[in-house]
Amino acid sequence: MKKKILILSGGISKERLISLDTGLQVANELKKNGYKVKISEPDNNLAKNINLFKPNIVFNALHGQFGEDGYIQTILEGFKIPYTHSGAIPSSIAMDKEISKKIFISNKILTPKHIIYSFNKKTSGLIKVIDKKLKFPVVVKPINEGSSVNVFICTKKNISKVLASIKIYKQIMIEEFIAGREIQVAIMGKKKLGAIELKPKRKFYDYKAKYNAKAKTQHIIPVELSKSKLNEIMSIALKAHDVIGCKGVTRSDFKFHKNKFYLLEINTQPGMTKLSLVPEIAAYNKISFIKLIEWILKDASTKR
Repeated sequence: MKKKILILSGGISKERLISLDTGLQVANELKKNGYKVKISEPDNNLAKNINLFKPNIVFNALHGQFGEDGYIQTILEGFKIPYTHSGAIPSSIAMDKEISKKIFISNKILTPKHIIYSFNKKTSGLIKVIDKKLKFPVVVKPINEGSSVNVFICTKKNISKVLASIKIYKQIMIEEFIAGREIQVAIMGKKKLGAIELKPKRKFYDYKAKYNAKAKTQHIIPVELSKSKLNEIMSIALKAHDVIGCKGVTRSDFKFHKNKFYLLEINTQPGMTKLSLVPEIAAYNKISFIKLIEWILKDASTKR
């Protein structure tokens, strides 16, 4: 008898629509293959839905804050029901770009230089700090958002305007801009699943490039790298997966510049939409969408 799967999707983050899409596509695939499925928002009805439906596993299709930052994982652990992807602490670490960077650096994983900027400081002194420590252009990003939400490439001319537009955050990260190729790597448990290169028509692989088909981002697989360089980038991704303590499937985002790989961040809950990269990498490696989902569900049932 097929298991009962409760899919958590939606939520209140800026990635709500992506989460709904992921949840719906996973649900449709499971239903086609005989699973009993229920989709639930992570709201006040969650406990009721869990108690009435009595799922064997929760498939966490949430993205962004409260969905992949350890918050919902902590709640699910209280129900003592297996759930997909990483646990509460690794999820929290991976979502926090400052903490995860410190872990990358301490484990000798190359990552762009950065500073943390608090909005209670004046921007006039910031320009001097950037000139000294990073150099322009720089990448400005929230510390705990996903899907490139509110990520900007800034010059001296526009940085003040950009910062004024994202004052909703108490702190943001300002990172050195690394030119070069955009390559993303999927890890499946202890397996180096594969890599894909992205050539966005836009300035970089931002939110629109990721989720708008009209953006026409070019996906290149297999990636044009030597065997040794391909193994190098996948080994770095696996190392990041392990040192953060991740579980299930992760996707790590890299820049390849002057023969060096720079790890930008690791994603503990990659999307499962038609434009998502992990299913595409899996398909290239002859793992169908349902087989990928079933592996994630099986992995959820193992001990954390």
